[in-house]
Amino acid sequence: MGIACSGLNCDTEGMYSPEVLNHFKNPHHTGAQENGGTVVEVTNPVCGDTLSLSARIDAGRIADAQFLAKGCVTSIACGSVLADLMQGKTPAELVKITPEQISKELGGLPSATFHGAQLACDALAALLDKLSAKAISA
Repeated sequence: MGIACSGLNCDTEGMYSPEVLNHFKNPHHTGAQENGGTVVEVTNPVCGDTLSLSARIDAGRIADAQFLAKGCVTSIACGSVLADLMQGKTPAELVKITPEQISKELGGLPSATFHGAQLACDALAALLDKLSAKAISA
């Protein structure tokens, strides 16, 4: 299993699942909150991938979640899946999202790319910590 390249065009079909490629080529909920949402950014210290995650809560539920990612194909796909999973959820429901769940949504990630799912969950944990701190200080 490898990447077949011809000039600058590479065939990634054999390397990534159709779900990963779909979320990479057509990511959902990209961008940053402009209306006072909570924003966090995490970086994988090994590979340097960065994921910024933002959310706005209304009536105790995520009214809108968005992400921006700089990194590999899988990190971008995992950010897209995470933002999908967050929509309409309560913080208590968000705590239950795992890297394994994100991997499953993407057709199962091999160990070499599983770090993308872990990065997404690290961002989610940071966001939940920040939301909790805001609730306590309010």
